[in-house]
Amino acid sequence: MNISALDKLEYPSFYQPYLDVLGDVELFDILERQLGNFPKFLDSLPEEKFGFAYADGKWTLAEVLVHILDTERVFQYRALRLMRGDKTPLPGFDQDLFVPNSNAAKRTKKSIIEEYAIVRQSTMALFSTMNRLALHNIGSVSNGSMSVAAIGFIICGHQKHHRNVIRERYLGISTKLPR
Repeated sequence: MNISALDKLEYPSFYQPYLDVLGDVELFDILERQLGNFPKFLDSLPEEKFGFAYADGKWTLAEVLVHILDTERVFQYRALRLMRGDKTPLPGFDQDLFVPNSNAAKRTKKSIIEEYAIVRQSTMALFSTMNRLALHNIGSVSNGSMSVAAIGFIICGHQKHHRNVIRERYLGISTKLPR
């Protein structure tokens, strides 16, 4: 499924920036491409930066990376519930509670890279084994309507958003294209 096939009614508007950052992509292709390139990006990060936060009150680099993992897991669960036709409204989650309890400061770059690969492979397995019609299943998530397809794209857009934040705010590398 291509992102251009998503209807704006398939996700709450606050997720739009995560979709916009992806451009025109196909879901299974972007899931696979990110599995190939995100671990390489993580491996290129200086391990001494993992404890760095770019401002007071901001997450450290390690916390951002573990947040990406946690969020993908939460969204996997949401997708599973909707894929299976569960109509129970699904609550949001408080990322600001997750991060301090993530033990990110004690994580190594290697452990985060390994966990990322496992989590993404799990996401891909989940999406690849479903009935294609299930991509269009819609349920109540975080007080809004969301489709399974939108969840898949949001997982990818969330990761890319944070990759851009890491490049800009933690590494000082512009992600803006020249005019």
